[in-house]
Amino acid sequence: MQTPRLVIALLFSISAGGFIAAGSAAVTAESAQGPAYPRVDLAPRYEVDSSWPERPPGVQWGGTPSIAVAPDDTIWVFTRKNPMVQVYDAAGHFIKSWEEKDARAVPHAIRFDAQGNVWLVDAGLHVVRKFDRDGKLLLELGTLGEAGLDGTHFSAPTDVCFQRNGDIFVSDGYGNSRIAHFDATGRFIKSWGTMGVAPGQFSIPHSIACDSQGRLYVADRNNVRIQIFDANGRLLDTWANVVVPWGIWISPQDEIWVCGSSPMHWRVDPDYPTAPLGCPPQDQLFMKFTPEGRVLQLTMLPKGKDHHERPGEVNWIHTLALDKSGNVYAGDIIGQRAQKFLRK
Repeated sequence: MQTPRLVIALLFSISAGGFIAAGSAAVTAESAQGPAYPRVDLAPRYEVDSSWPERPPGVQWGGTPSIAVAPDDTIWVFTRKNPMVQVYDAAGHFIKSWEEKDARAVPHAIRFDAQGNVWLVDAGLHVVRKFDRDGKLLLELGTLGEAGLDGTHFSAPTDVCFQRNGDIFVSDGYGNSRIAHFDATGRFIKSWGTMGVAPGQFSIPHSIACDSQGRLYVADRNNVRIQIFDANGRLLDTWANVVVPWGIWISPQDEIWVCGSSPMHWRVDPDYPTAPLGCPPQDQLFMKFTPEGRVLQLTMLPKGKDHHERPGEVNWIHTLALDKSGNVYAGDIIGQRAQKFLRK
């Protein structure tokens, strides 16, 4: 059998004492040239629009726990400094604002219902309020300034969502560990959930959102999971150990978007000794899921240094919402701002 030429060449190199040098030269030449990989970006990329928005003089931001995109693609920012409700267009132009006169207010969530009404959830005032787009109060759930655990009281509620028939679901919240269910007129129907780690229990139900099929997605933040229920409170599914969920937003196509951090254990940080799990977060991210829990997208965001955050960095990301072009609006607590991330 004829010896392959490559073997002969190698034997010659070894016998000549030049194998190592010859082999190294070949590897170096191949590495320099490299395979012709297709340099095509398939993963979505986001770039911060550092010019967004154009805030007028005197319009401040505090911690920014919630952002909602209205049906007309205007961006509604709910922040913890007056004016607490600020409205911008997609280009960043300031449109209008509302102020909150009650010093006890702690804004937590802003949502739109199917009729285009604005809902504000306030953890400090213990109420969930429905307004028209001009700021006229239409409905108030809970008792202003009073915490409690019944059909007319919340204790630091966190979020609200709506089903197609108009029924209202409130995640309640920091003080209570339950979901409260009301009909479209605000009549209390029932609640479910207690403090704990068992299935169906909660440790800070921090956000809630409803898909087109009526499923309720609850960010069970301290328990590092998302729990999915039907309208009667029956547990359908649990997504555990994937994300510490802070905020949930669902698209009209039932894409489940979640922001927060990667899973963490309890710890005590000297700067935030009484904070819940994940404070401060070890990283910052948002994710997209199918309604069945399949991960479609994971995007990591740079975490900013406290009070020295640069454009594109986030610090305690608390909320996200998307516009019709797929751009992401994110608000954070320590970073104290809303930012627009352009999909590229």
